[in-house]
Amino acid sequence: MLRFVIVLLLFTSSALAAPAPFAMRISCGARQDVHTSPSNTLWYKDFAYTGGIPYNATRPSFVSPPLNTLRFFPLSSGPENCYNINRVPKGHYNVRVFFGLVQQQNFEHEPLFDISVEGTLIYSLQSGWTSNDDQVFAEAIVFLKDGTASICFHSTGHGDPAILSIEILQVDNNAYNFGPTFGDKTMLRTAARLSCGAGKPMFDPDLSGSVWGGDRFWYPIKNFGQASDSARSTESSIKEASKSPNFYPEALYQTALVSTDSDPDLAYTMDVDPNRNYSIWLHFAEIDASITAVGQRVFEVVINGDVKFQDVDIIKMSGARYTALVLNTTVIVNGRTLTITLQPKVGNAIITAIEIFEVIDAESQTSRDEVRALQSLKTSLGLPHRLGWNGDPCVPQEHPWSGAECQFDKTSGQWVIDGLDLDNQGLRGSLPNDMSKLRHLQSINLSGNSIHGHIPSSLGSITSLEVLDLSYNLFNGSIPDSLGQLTSLRRLNLNGNSLSGRVSAALGARLLHRASFNFTDNKGLCGIPGLPTCGPHLTTGVKIGISFGVLLAFLLIAVGGIIWWKRRQNILRAQHIAARGAPYAKSRTHVHDIQLARNHGHGHSRTAAENGPSLLS
Repeated sequence: MLRFVIVLLLFTSSALAAPAPFAMRISCGARQDVHTSPSNTLWYKDFAYTGGIPYNATRPSFVSPPLNTLRFFPLSSGPENCYNINRVPKGHYNVRVFFGLVQQQNFEHEPLFDISVEGTLIYSLQSGWTSNDDQVFAEAIVFLKDGTASICFHSTGHGDPAILSIEILQVDNNAYNFGPTFGDKTMLRTAARLSCGAGKPMFDPDLSGSVWGGDRFWYPIKNFGQASDSARSTESSIKEASKSPNFYPEALYQTALVSTDSDPDLAYTMDVDPNRNYSIWLHFAEIDASITAVGQRVFEVVINGDVKFQDVDIIKMSGARYTALVLNTTVIVNGRTLTITLQPKVGNAIITAIEIFEVIDAESQTSRDEVRALQSLKTSLGLPHRLGWNGDPCVPQEHPWSGAECQFDKTSGQWVIDGLDLDNQGLRGSLPNDMSKLRHLQSINLSGNSIHGHIPSSLGSITSLEVLDLSYNLFNGSIPDSLGQLTSLRRLNLNGNSLSGRVSAALGARLLHRASFNFTDNKGLCGIPGLPTCGPHLTTGVKIGISFGVLLAFLLIAVGGIIWWKRRQNILRAQHIAARGAPYAKSRTHVHDIQLARNHGHGHSRTAAENGPSLLS
């Protein structure tokens, strides 16, 4: 019975256990899925995800995943290139991108570029990144809300972006909750993650960490300065470590740095970007065998000169020795350095690990309808690769799409497109009808291209439009009457096309009184002052009727001709047959004539009509 209860409890515990977190790892440029040692980690091939060029890779650091390929994006493929990954469940994620080096001579050895996630710029590579193990990747904790993940790489003119791998690893929805502004409006970019007193770099799995930890990378730091501290370690188990929501590895707390009597302060300084918010997470566990009770070690935590935590007593605050304690605070840094100092009041200071994140406001994205309209326009016009047009048109604000002008709409809380400036770009194709979804446009300049077809009547529904320049293209047909509905229109340039037909009175009245216009160099526009006078105007219905009548007449003539030709052929065929039978016909006629002669003058004689029809016609 007892055995049955134990089995039942184990089964119930497994059934109620949280499901494994979502994990997507991509080996960029790989032709096949890859498994890497020592944990047999699965990396998916990326051929279905994006453009760029797959190539053999050089790993810039031993902490990089052991992968042999990468994908790089030459400037000819556009200034922005993205991985748009679908079927990502809504949730909280650690997104990490490892950079690579193209294995080719005379190639830019250390490309510098920007990385964005969901339209928010998270990192800019700095010169020298290949020489620093903790700079060979960029990492951010983000909320993904719409079933997709968009990760983009933006050229800055210093080499072609080269990407070794991408990881999207789910974490707890409340992980790294730093305070009131925590949520889907903010992201946390990893600035530093240090394991104090550790001897080598490690990821969470190396420390037997939980899969819900996001596979964090811990950079080892053996001391904060010469002779200022000493390392401590223990093999004792640590309580309260691997628990929700952050699931820190227990082994993380088994090493530490302790200050010395000669230099009692522990201080760590790093360079940061000025005027930013930083979330700081400090880890402690009392693993020093010489400290056994409350009050034997007390210190303050000072950040950039401000005391953030007073009278820190680890045993008192955690409840016991060998018990994890995590302190978190967020600070505004105005300068270019961030200094964390532990100042002892009793005994020496001790610290286990440090995490520093830059708090980034998540960018509001562009209206989805307008993004889809731009993508349709990109396809219809065959937009050159050099223009890019990948990712979000308006964000990050440092890298908007070339030729698209953006404005933030406070009402909807989204970015919208208020201008298109694509003159002289070698565009071809035709304008799609769904351009009308760009309903905030104030200016359209597509002049000097080779766009053909009709001008979409749907343009007349963009009521905010003030400037429409379609000059020097290959447009044909008539000018849509709907353009007369553009009450804000100030300039209309349609010159240098193949337009024809009558300009509507409504459009003409608006142009003559409120706007400038240029209709020169077209086939046959007419109907307003400055253009030729129109001849008799035929409606579309009448034109269709005339065309139908002409077609019908042509068909009747053709049918009559065929009938005449067939009748003529029949006549010729009959004559041919008669000609072949002429001797017989002549013989019969001669006998008949004799018979008629013999009966001539007798009352019983018959006429030719009475003898039946002649064989000759």
